[in-house]
Amino acid sequence: MLKNYFKIAIAVLRRRKFFTFISLFGISFTLTILLVLTAFIDKVVGDNYPDKKRDRSLYVSRVSQTGKNTMQSGPPSFYFLNHFAGSLKTPIKIGISSGANGTNTYVNNKKIAVNYKYTNAEYWEILEYDFLEGKAFNKQQTDNAEKVTVISADMKKEYFGDDPTVVGKYIEADNVKYRVIGVVNNVPVTSYMTYSDIYLPYTVAKDQGYKNKGYGGGYYGILLANSSADLDKMHNEYEQMIKRLPVEDKQFTKVSSHADTYVKSYVDTGDDNTSGTFIAVTAISIFAFILMILPTLNLVNINITRIMERSSEIGVRKAFGASSKTLVYQFIVENIILTLLGGLIGVILSVIALQVINGAHLIANLELTVNFTVLFIGLLVCLIFGLVSGVYPAWRMSKLNVVTALKSQ
Repeated sequence: MLKNYFKIAIAVLRRRKFFTFISLFGISFTLTILLVLTAFIDKVVGDNYPDKKRDRSLYVSRVSQTGKNTMQSGPPSFYFLNHFAGSLKTPIKIGISSGANGTNTYVNNKKIAVNYKYTNAEYWEILEYDFLEGKAFNKQQTDNAEKVTVISADMKKEYFGDDPTVVGKYIEADNVKYRVIGVVNNVPVTSYMTYSDIYLPYTVAKDQGYKNKGYGGGYYGILLANSSADLDKMHNEYEQMIKRLPVEDKQFTKVSSHADTYVKSYVDTGDDNTSGTFIAVTAISIFAFILMILPTLNLVNINITRIMERSSEIGVRKAFGASSKTLVYQFIVENIILTLLGGLIGVILSVIALQVINGAHLIANLELTVNFTVLFIGLLVCLIFGLVSGVYPAWRMSKLNVVTALKSQ
């Protein structure tokens, strides 16, 4: 039966090539955009390099102070994380790093943009960077404020060219020379807590901002539990610690900060009354809905036109005993076949689009791919397209009067 429906569907598609082209274009173009968006979200949310211990980690990205008519919010200070979060008993390690700061350096009169990040030694014990050569700096080197650095693979190539090994050589950033002790695989810029071109001990920071005892200061924290079973305990202990903190200024009445999972921390707004997760999901849902509704309505109109053209065929089939249920089922299957064909074209276009985006290096170190998650989303979208755009026209078809349909022949 399905084989016959497939043959009929192909014959119908060939009958009106222009309508078929418009339908396939709308489906494939929409699916291409959705698959590219899905690949981006999947990379941001699903890529766990280098923080492969997310299942037992909580992230601190913001600290806020609120008053009656005022609010101050931003990344916490090194002191806040080291002193207050460091007093917790559940975490076995606390990795601390600054945001990536930008500067320029010059090699053979060529200007190179450099992003640098400060970290503590435990940062390297929590995160699992892929070292291409060398190793990370340790606690002793950090405490001694040694001018050492770990650099990314791209920075190695850009600064040192084709040198096979650079450990022991020096790289200049912000007018200071640092000895390279390790080279790691690149991290995409979207992983803002872990991305950088070069990584430095926090103790070599010129401004010594790590000594600031205020709550805010441009650092991020990763709290590592002994096991995933301790996450709730660690989260609750952090929340209780925050409740005991005094405000820094009389204009504020409350201090708030959260140790959350990676995704919740990534979209944290700093405002307890506004859920970053809700905003992100709502924005993506609205975008996807708007993107899908137009081609869906277009496909519905085209399908209704196709039904009107096939009214005589429908009348004959009804006259020979075909039930409305059988006709509806046939038309929905035909429509799903159409959307799957459009989906196949969309997947091919998505692969091409992702290669173009990756080749253009629009986002530093970000390599988007079509994986099983992305393909599953694509298949799901195709089925939704097929069902939504096929149900109403199929219902209209089932209501056609046999006599009226035959007279239209």
